Amino acid sequence: MPYTQKTLSMLEYDKVIAMLAACAFTEGAREKALCLVPSGDERTVLRRQQVTADARRLADAKGYPSFGGVKDVSGAVSRAQRGAMLQPLELLAVADLLRVSRGLFDYIKTDKPFETVLDETFSLIVTNRRLEDTITRSILAEDQIADEASEELADIRRKIRTANNKIKDTLQKFISGGYGKLLQENIVTMRNDRYVVPVKVEHKNEVKGLVHDTSASGATVFIEPISIVEANNELKLLKNKEEREIEKILYSLSALCAEAADTLTGNYHLITEISFAFSCASLAEQMRASAVNHSSEKAFNLRRAVHPLLDRETAVPIDVRLGGEFDTLVITGPNTGGKTVTLKTAGLLALMYQSGLQIPASPNSVMCVFDDVLVDIGDEQSIEQSLSTFSAHMVNIVEILKRVTGNSLVLLDELGAGTDPIEGAALAVSVLEELRRRGALIAATTHYAELKAYAIETEGVTNASCEFDIETLRPTYKLIIGTPGKSNAFAISERLGLPAEIVAHANTLISGDSKRFENVIEKLEADRIRMERAREEAERLKVEYEAFKAKSEAEIEKARAEARRETERAQAQAKRMVQSARESSEYILNEISTLKKKRAEEVKKEELEKARQSIRAELRAKSGEYDPIEDLTDESYVLPRPVVKGDTVLVMSIGQVGTVLSPADKNGIVRVQAGRVTTRTEQTNLKLIEKQGSKTQKDKDKSAYRKTVVKSFSPELDIRGMYGDDACFMLDKYLDDAALAGIHTVRIIHGKGTGALKAAVWQFLRGDKRVDSYRLGTFGEGDAGVTVVEVK
Repeated sequence: MPYTQKTLSMLEYDKVIAMLAACAFTEGAREKALCLVPSGDERTVLRRQQVTADARRLADAKGYPSFGGVKDVSGAVSRAQRGAMLQPLELLAVADLLRVSRGLFDYIKTDKPFETVLDETFSLIVTNRRLEDTITRSILAEDQIADEASEELADIRRKIRTANNKIKDTLQKFISGGYGKLLQENIVTMRNDRYVVPVKVEHKNEVKGLVHDTSASGATVFIEPISIVEANNELKLLKNKEEREIEKILYSLSALCAEAADTLTGNYHLITEISFAFSCASLAEQMRASAVNHSSEKAFNLRRAVHPLLDRETAVPIDVRLGGEFDTLVITGPNTGGKTVTLKTAGLLALMYQSGLQIPASPNSVMCVFDDVLVDIGDEQSIEQSLSTFSAHMVNIVEILKRVTGNSLVLLDELGAGTDPIEGAALAVSVLEELRRRGALIAATTHYAELKAYAIETEGVTNASCEFDIETLRPTYKLIIGTPGKSNAFAISERLGLPAEIVAHANTLISGDSKRFENVIEKLEADRIRMERAREEAERLKVEYEAFKAKSEAEIEKARAEARRETERAQAQAKRMVQSARESSEYILNEISTLKKKRAEEVKKEELEKARQSIRAELRAKSGEYDPIEDLTDESYVLPRPVVKGDTVLVMSIGQVGTVLSPADKNGIVRVQAGRVTTRTEQTNLKLIEKQGSKTQKDKDKSAYRKTVVKSFSPELDIRGMYGDDACFMLDKYLDDAALAGIHTVRIIHGKGTGALKAAVWQFLRGDKRVDSYRLGTFGEGDAGVTVVEVK
């Protein structure tokens, strides 16, 4: 059953559609938006919602694709199929369509982050680069055909340029050859596509030629000199040939479009579908809307919902639910308190959801699908139709009763108003009971105490109220479900300036039962506010506790993980130490055993020294696996002289520079001060450092750093996802390391994306003196996502 225009108008659905149309990227998407209506079919609604959600995910991950103002070419292509010649502007529209088709095809294929329901639509797009390039190469603008469109056209235009130059030269000679005094001005102009000169009317008989025109004043005649008549004729023929050749080219291009008619028409419809999906995503982003949960049951629960036409910054979000434990909601409260806005919000968000649009509510909200949304909102009294306020409401309710089904949402504003309160309340209760009997979900606003009592006494019916702040005498616009509200007419009237004595007198006129009922409501409201504040405080403390707990658990887990890693490292190092010691002892024992087997007289001094050096080298190699101290022992080094007190030396076994405290004793042992440590070592373990030693040490440090850089250097730097400044900072250090490592060709991976990161990298490289040249990567190197840099 289609939704009535009255429902859509009352809920201001047309204004949301206008907002959607304003977000459309193409004219086709705009037209589709303006024709959008809610669907009552659950599968259709879920499909629409998934399309919008996937379009928004793609836009968040990759940005919006380019649609380039694609136009509908169906009519032009249809004419081409019937043999008509398309105009250049129509052919350019075809080229634009093909260009956008190619761009969308690349958009979904490049860096595809996840699967979407739009993948099938994207995959049906067919590209035709040959036709696209042929059109763009042939037509430069709406009124300009390129010389390259055909060899014949290029030849004709060469001849036209030659003829033009020939005529101009002839006329220039004519002007400068004595005829200049006969002319009104010494210029060459054109009349009827032929070159002429402006001759004074009194000298027209002195210039032989054809008269083509006369000036408005009659003082000048425009004459084509006889000497260029033949040349002008030739030029005219060439221009006619040019026009025929252009028509031939346009017919040829039109025929190519006719051959690709199915592709072009199909692509246009696919682009419109994709563009519409991204238009819905754009509207959702603009509204800060969310994809909400779906319920197959007849119930909805809107959390922190905002009417889409209200300012999101100042509007008060509401929570409203209907279905499940109750099927009817009776909303009471003061005027201007937000009762009608609540009805409109619930109804409009239901229509938006069923149209496939995301709604401005919390993501944990729940929506279902109704087969109809029936509303009676506002005062539609009409003098022309003799309808009072009450009559207008009754006309709407009669129509609602004709259309209502068991899966309808009915929204009634000021039910039973505009007539005698007793009769109006009785009629309102009767209407609610009939609607409930038919199975509809109902939300109604009222001021009648009888309806409040009905909601309290009837199962499946509940009260709700728009909160009113007694202290400030202002509505808060929050909807409270489960509590009836007061109209607060006395408080509002007094705040607006009604004399207090009038308000006091009015209070005495209320019946005792009504006053007691209102007092009960007031007491319940005060208790609810206290409980609500206590609940909010408890919720705040709970959130703080959970945040503290999560932070503490994360820190504990981090400490545990670090302890496990330290334990594993220590165990691994201990195993290496034990294994190294075992291998070293075995090696030493084997060497000793070998030497014992030799006879003492055969053991030469050189062999002993060689064995000693071999054992020392083996121990040093094994200890290096776990000893962080660098052993700089050089077996080939010989002191140039015995060390003396005050000499600066390098203790090779520990890699430390020290000062000799005392020369070698009889056993060759020297005392050395190395930093804060005083040690005794063999003189052979020392390397003498002359005065330039500090410089040598510095050079050694640089050399060691360079070895570290060379060992760890990678020929490519990945800066994808960085901001421009951060990327340039990383690139600056990377070029230093490349130069230090002696690498001359490196690759900078910046990705394709929007091109902003590549632009920042190229701007940096352009001004860097360390760079010899740079270029985009070729096929196999990363294409446009990589810049290859040659370092000097």
